[in-house]
Amino acid sequence: MYLNPNWPEVIRKAVSDAEETLTRQLPAIQDIATHNHEKVLQAFQAEQVSTYHLQGTTGYGLGDSGREVLDRVVARILGSEAALVRGQFVSGTHAIASALFGVLRPGDHVISVTGAPYDTLEEVIGLRGKGQGSLLDFGVSYEAIPLDSQGKIQYVLLGKCITDKTRMLMVQRSCGYAWRNSLMISQLEELVSFIKSSYPHVLIFVDNCYGELVEKLEPGDIGVDLMAGSLIKNLGGSLAPTGGYVAGRSDLVKLTAQRLTAPGIGEHMGATLEWQRLFYQGLFFSPLTVSESIKGAVFSAAFWRALGFEVHPEPEAPRADLIQAVKLGSRAKMISFCQGLQKGSPVDSHVLPIPSGMPGYEDEVIMAGGTFIQGATSEFSADGPLREPYIVYQQGGISSTYVQMGNILAALNLWQQGLLD
Repeated sequence: MYLNPNWPEVIRKAVSDAEETLTRQLPAIQDIATHNHEKVLQAFQAEQVSTYHLQGTTGYGLGDSGREVLDRVVARILGSEAALVRGQFVSGTHAIASALFGVLRPGDHVISVTGAPYDTLEEVIGLRGKGQGSLLDFGVSYEAIPLDSQGKIQYVLLGKCITDKTRMLMVQRSCGYAWRNSLMISQLEELVSFIKSSYPHVLIFVDNCYGELVEKLEPGDIGVDLMAGSLIKNLGGSLAPTGGYVAGRSDLVKLTAQRLTAPGIGEHMGATLEWQRLFYQGLFFSPLTVSESIKGAVFSAAFWRALGFEVHPEPEAPRADLIQAVKLGSRAKMISFCQGLQKGSPVDSHVLPIPSGMPGYEDEVIMAGGTFIQGATSEFSADGPLREPYIVYQQGGISSTYVQMGNILAALNLWQQGLLD
């Protein structure tokens, strides 16, 4: 990274420190990226992806072989029996909700083993917004068990909460809007072993958003029953214009498909329009964009730590997702951070992000990131709810260089406003 002589010395030094830290991490990042490049390529080859699979369909989408092959490619990549990859999923939350409503029935009991859910799932579960058709409205009971002080699942407490009505455990792999460790695949493997040996009637569902291709193994590889995620995050490779996926056991994926479309229609219909090639191409690029995001996250962690801020995870820590949190400590600093980072965007760099309400969120949220696909955190963004202790969460980064530039502009904005000590 070029060190501009006009930058304040504190920022120039932080950039140099961050680059040195990133250089030490590069071999491990590249090792995982190479493994996942090979895995994705082999999945395309095994399913014999051809030119005609890249063409979309209209209307009902009957006989769409490209859609069916894409499902199988994604299933291979995620280590699962089946997958449902659809542009009709409007977000990761929609994919998750479809899976939950597809599988669960009145009287079932659900336990979140990673504490409170991500903000947008609160109304899906029924913790906010009564009478909207939430899980609680349909008679599905819910409780949450927080992770312990070390960020680990509390198995003793979990064993006390499981009953014969417990149908599913929910696991949020990423930290979301929480100052905690994201769950590594090794932790998920421990959970799978514990549940399958002691409570075989209980399903394990993983919110896999931001976690795909960050490690060498996926939840399906270690026996997770069902997972879901968004295509404008990791697996879309910054090209998917919309969509999400659900993957796991074949019977559970089929139940999800009945919820997404209608009973009797399931996975057999749904036009792929103009996005089919972009889904395939973005998926093929995704190991590269994920590795670039990880490089950007490591730089960001080291950069802001050098500037005196708390960061999570630390730059040397193993990664389970793309998210990098920076604790800014004040409303003014958080707003200034996002407004500065926005200046590094290719789209709407001249726009000034301001806090506002958003559907599915209780607090005001500020979001930075001028992306070609609206809200595509695979491209690079930073956001967070305006609440104590004012933490901003960065995600994605199609290019680690762009991530570095955005963070430097955020720091310069803080400096110019007298908010950088």
